[in-house]
This record gives sequence, structure tokens and C-alpha cells, in this order.
Amino acid sequence: MAGRLTALVMLALFIALGQGSRHAFGEAIKTNTTRSPILAGTWYPADPKELKGVVKGYLSKARASAIGAKLLAIIVPHAGYRYSGQVAAHAYSLLLSRQYERIILLGPSHRLAFKGISVNLQAGYETPLGVVPVDRRMAEELIKKTPQAGWNPRAHAREHSLEIQLPFLQMVASGFRIVPILMGDRDYDTCQDLARAIAGLLGKTTKTLLVASSDLSHFHSYDTAVELDREFMAYVSRLDAPGLYRALSRGECEACGSSPVLTALLVAKHLGADHARILRYANSGDVTGQRSRVVGYVSAAIFGPRTR
Repeated sequence: MAGRLTALVMLALFIALGQGSRHAFGEAIKTNTTRSPILAGTWYPADPKELKGVVKGYLSKARASAIGAKLLAIIVPHAGYRYSGQVAAHAYSLLLSRQYERIILLGPSHRLAFKGISVNLQAGYETPLGVVPVDRRMAEELIKKTPQAGWNPRAHAREHSLEIQLPFLQMVASGFRIVPILMGDRDYDTCQDLARAIAGLLGKTTKTLLVASSDLSHFHSYDTAVELDREFMAYVSRLDAPGLYRALSRGECEACGSSPVLTALLVAKHLGADHARILRYANSGDVTGQRSRVVGYVSAAIFGPRTR
């Protein structure tokens, strides 16, 4: 009987871990570690000098827009730099004239299926350009305030959607901490709950930026991809999270990071967002010339009230 009880307890722990439990197994050991890069040398250069040169090259070709408004959030792709780096640069160039103390990273989980939200509590994320510290105080607060949130170390260990953003951030900003959040499902209620928690913790602060990581349509023909992605961008431009969710549910557009984008839109609305701008769109066919099965990429920015 004792052996059976122990087995049942261990099974419950395993299920909880897979669903993004609030107290993930092994959490106490891992919080003092930094996450090592998994993409350096493949999705972006491993050599610091080369990496800086590549990112600077993308930024030099981006059209930074002098918009007199508070930048609340950006939407950026998460493919390898060869494919989506130039698109992402159009959003990151906006940070060159702004300063942030905290950047909340919202990304989808590609490698591990789990329900809910995982907020990484490790000490930092390492890239070839150094270590970016995690704002563990806010990460802990989000877990406390969001019923669906916990820390699932396995979800973050091999996930690319957040790491791919860090070298860009390190090149355009300094002195910031990150809150790395992975979303394991596309439930709209979860997006709303997380958005309310984030907005409540941020209050009136102007020192935090949200970064939603998402690619758009996957593996359609070039023309079909453009049509699907145009629909997605129209909802983002209108700051219409409910409409975007319905369109995604009906298959009228696609985004692997739909939950991060929806959450960013909802948080931004809580914080007073009144307009959004599509900065750049392209797909993999524009890079490779192969137009039969492409992936869509967009960079967009969400702003608060315009200043005069």
C-alpha cells in the first residue's frame, strides 16, 4: 500500500510539472542558475563580434520612426536571423531612443506541451553578448497573481522564442531586467488573466516594455500566406484582441505566438494604448526565393497616447 501511495504521489507531481504547476519540481535548485544559449552558432552567430556586426547591420537598414508616443509593446518574429532578423530590426530600432528598466518577454512553447503559463525563475539568460538578469521579484508576483501560472523549467530549457530576442535587446538597450514568460495553450481566458495581472503590477510605470514573440502563417504558398497574414495585421492595427482571437479560431489567420500577441494587446489596452503600427512585413519566400511553403514575419508596435 505504501509503495502504491508513493507512486500515486510521484505521478501527481509529474502531471503538475507538465501542466505548468505553481511550484515546479526541482525549482529551488535551478533558481540560482543562468540559462545557457541553445541557438548561438546556428540561428545567430556565436562569436560576439560577428553577432554585434550582424545585428548592427539589420538595425542600420531599419527605418526608425520618430513617433511622439509612449511605446508599450512590440510584436517581433522568432525565426533564425537570416530569415526574420531584418523584420525584427524595425521594431527594435524604436528602442534606441527609449530607456526601459524591465522587459516582459511573452513567447509560445514549441518544444513542450503544457497547460497554462510558465514564468522562468532562473537568475538570468546568457547569450554571446553576456548575461541578461531576470526580474525574479516580478516573476514571483506574477505567479502569485495568476492562477494558471507556475514555473516549468523543462519548458524554458530548449525553447527558442524568447532567446532569439535577447541579442537584439542587448544591442539596443542597457540596464534592464527581463521577465521570461512562455504560454502553453491558446485559451483566451488565460490571456485575459495574465494581462490583468501584468497590468495590475505595472500600474502607471513608464519603464516597462512588452515583447510578444510570434511568427505568422506557416507553410502555405506565398500568396496564401500574404492573405492570411494581412488579416492578422489588420486586427493588430485595430488593437482588436477579441476579433483577432475569433479570426484565429476560425482559421482566417495564423500565428504560433497567438497567445503572447493577444496578451500583449490586452495589457496595452489596460495601460491606455490607443494606436498600433505595422512596421514591416515579409515572409521566408522574400529571403530564399522559395515561394511554395513560406513562413510569415511581422514587426509591429503598440503605443499609448500621442504627445504634443
